[in-house]
Order: sequence, then C-alpha cells, then structure tokens
Amino acid sequence: MPLLATLLVLLALATPASAQTYPAKPIRLIVPFTPGSPVDASARVIAKEMQARLGQTIVLDNRPGAGTTLGAKAAAAAEPDGYTLLYISNGHVFGLYSDPGYDTVKSFAPIATVAGWSQLLVVASSVPVKTVSELVSYAKANPGKVTFGFGLGTPPQIMGEYLKALTGADIVSVPYRGGVQAITDMLGGRIHMYFGPVVNLLPHIRAGKVRPLATTSATRYPELPDVPTVVESGFPQLELNAWTGILAPAGTPAAVVATLSAAVNDSLKSPELQKAFAGMSFEAKVTSPTQFATFFAAEAQRWPPIIKAAGIKPE
Repeated sequence: MPLLATLLVLLALATPASAQTYPAKPIRLIVPFTPGSPVDASARVIAKEMQARLGQTIVLDNRPGAGTTLGAKAAAAAEPDGYTLLYISNGHVFGLYSDPGYDTVKSFAPIATVAGWSQLLVVASSVPVKTVSELVSYAKANPGKVTFGFGLGTPPQIMGEYLKALTGADIVSVPYRGGVQAITDMLGGRIHMYFGPVVNLLPHIRAGKVRPLATTSATRYPELPDVPTVVESGFPQLELNAWTGILAPAGTPAAVVATLSAAVNDSLKSPELQKAFAGMSFEAKVTSPTQFATFFAAEAQRWPPIIKAAGIKPE
C-alpha cells in the first residue's frame, strides 16, 4: 500500500508539473493560407513575438487549400498538448463545407484573437467606373465582361459574391488559392475587380494601376480620405470586416491555453508588433480565452446565413 500511495501522489503531481514546464519543445502553428498572403504575414509577426515570450521556436506550417479546411482538419486531429496550434481568419466559420472532417467550434479550444482589418474594393484602371454604383451599372450593361478575383474561402470572396447577390450584377467569379495571385492577375489585366487589405493595394493605387471605390471599414482610411465607406456608397450590408485568431485542438489543458493566451496578448502590446500591424493596416485585437470563445461562437452563427444569401458553394 505505501508503494501504491506513492504512485498515486506522483500521478497527481504529474499534470501540474507538465503544465509548469510548458512549452518544453518547439510549437507548430498551422497556417491554412498561402505564404506571402496578408494573413500569413500577420501569423509570422505574432509567432515571432510569441516565441520570444515562450522561450521556444514556433514553426509555421502553411497548408492552404479547400477554403482553409485542409489545415484546420490537420490541427483538429493533432494531440491536444499545446504543441500544434491553428491560425485562422473568419473564413474558418463561413460554413462552406458541410462535412470538413471536424466541427468548426467544438473541435477547437480558443486561445486569443490577434488582428482585425477591413477590406478595400478596387477595380483595374481599365474599368471606366469611380463608384460602387457605377461598377454595378457597368456590370449590368456589360454582362459577363467584368471578372472578380479572390482567394477561395476568404472574406473577399464573400464580399464580392454578396455584392453580386444584392445587386444582380452579372460578374464572373475567378477563384485563386490566395489573394496574391489575384492581385497579380488584376495588374496583368486578366481580372477587373478585387477586395483586399489596403496595404496590399496602396502602392498600385498610387501608381495608377488600380482604382479604389470603397472601404468596408466604419470610417475612411487616413491614407485614402477621398474613398468613401460602403455605407456612404449605399451598400451597408458590405460592412463585413475580417479577423484572425489562434486555436488549439479541443481538450488542450486549461493551463496551457492560459499560457498561450498570455503570450499572445502580451505580444499584441509590443511596439514592434503594433508598428508591423500598422504597416499592414491591421489592428491588434486583445481578448481572453473566454472572450474569444464567446466571439468565436457568435461569428460561427453570423456568417453562414451571409454565405447562403450570397449563393456561395464550395468549388
């Protein structure tokens, strides 16, 4: 009995001890987006800051494809030990796939939100319009001639398709694996319309290669004071903004979740991170695991009806 009692005491102490030593090895952060995309860039910034606070390397594992579900499925199936994490955008809760191999909410433990940002609607300089209303009228007068590029399963796809559904404009959708390729094709004249973060588009706007029509933000961009919001443009339904956050597999110990959340939130206060995010037109979003869980669940209810209204189905 003394031996058994000793073993039971050691077992009881094992979990707290392991939690106290976390992390004891490198952490893998699955990023279901193409390298070089805005979301990927923000993941690299937060990972750099987090690893300095956790004392361990964070290795990014880019796994784009199937509207971000390939990477999410890999994360959901990982051991819930805090050594595999998932970096998501609100595309994770769009509900595009009826059976992606995991439950959008229940398969994960929310850690913290990271960033939020709005989108800018632009057209190629060859398109003779200066407002959203003019774009809609032009598309209706030239059915099938205006093309819209987007990263599959991303907020820009939802916004463009929703605009089409709201107005009945005949605009051709052209999916890409990521927004970077869509911008390249717009500059090459192969597509005409795109939603994206202002930082990715500002150099092309200043060079006269693309024309901004409206921003989905609540207020105008300081860099583009003459560009109206979608509300000012008469399309309040398009005030749909994006966000990113970090999840762990469901069942990850609460102590590990707390350690990771503290590292994220402390990182978001870093002057270096805030400077980097400002350069991306991103805004740091600080939340506790409980706050993120509440927000995450609400977003999972909010977006699927918008997807349905936009008539979007998996490619």
